[in-house]
Amino acid sequence: MKGREGLQLAEERDLHMNSVIEVRQISKYYGTGDVQVRAIDGVSFHIERGEFTAIVGPSGSGKSTLLNLIGGLDTLSSGKVLLSSSDISGMSGRVLSDFRRDHIGFIFQSYNLIPVLTAAENVEYIMLLQGVNSSERRKRVIEILNRVGIGDRADRRPGELSGGQQQRVAVARAMVSKPDIILADEPTANLDSHTGAALLDMMKELNERDGMTFVFSTHDPMIMERARRLVRIKDGRIESDEAR
Repeated sequence: MKGREGLQLAEERDLHMNSVIEVRQISKYYGTGDVQVRAIDGVSFHIERGEFTAIVGPSGSGKSTLLNLIGGLDTLSSGKVLLSSSDISGMSGRVLSDFRRDHIGFIFQSYNLIPVLTAAENVEYIMLLQGVNSSERRKRVIEILNRVGIGDRADRRPGELSGGQQQRVAVARAMVSKPDIILADEPTANLDSHTGAALLDMMKELNERDGMTFVFSTHDPMIMERARRLVRIKDGRIESDEAR
């Protein structure tokens, strides 16, 4: 019995060490009483380092809400979210903001670039907030823009870039601080199919080559085809969890 219990404890310890995200019975409710909406209802799962995972489901299923809860962009009604063993559900204000800045990269469907800054300045901005020295910032910006294929657009502002190029800047910005995980909410929603496929192939290559951890919220078949794990959500609950 002791041997079996010891093995179980060892497996749990290994799982804990390999997990970037641990979601423990989280819920998000809106409203009260008879009009209460359970956007997320008792969800538990974990994301390991190096995963390329898609949270999928129809509109209104709760997938974007789940991603926002994982990233600390929305508050839980109950449960816990641990990122690299730190309980972000217990953080608030500046502590949470700084933790997100240093540990999570975000990619949004609307790009969320600062229009008055160049591509290079948009990518550099998070490192300014982190206090990275200027020579290291310049080095990382040049390297990451070249890796995402827009090094020759470094001095262009967002309004001078195509949608696909803007999203590549957003990917570079998410990656440049070397976060524990990158969360992408419908990153191909505003792109044509050709541009979207090229962007996804680039992110897949970064995942496979550099071991970067990506989690998508999506209903895009192109992302589902490339994902190595599909977490299907319906009515705020996990319907299936399939490794591929």
